[in-house]
Amino acid sequence: MAIQGHKTINEIATDFGVHPNQVTAWKKKLLESSTDAFTRKNEKREEDFESEREKLFSQIGQLKVENDFLKKTVGRVD
Repeated sequence: MAIQGHKTINEIATDFGVHPNQVTAWKKKLLESSTDAFTRKNEKREEDFESEREKLFSQIGQLKVENDFLKKTVGRVD
């Protein structure tokens, strides 16, 4: 509401029962952080996620191979 400008900061503060400085602080925070939604930070997080995912799939494959080997080895001992 504060960004749209249909009401004054004081009107918004009165409607929600907060101090006008709080509305101003929230507006400022939103305007500063809204640009982060469209920056490369999200791309970096996605790259980190994909990297971690590949690493975990590799570990799963390694553990499966080791598990199969141990099953065969134990089968021969019996």
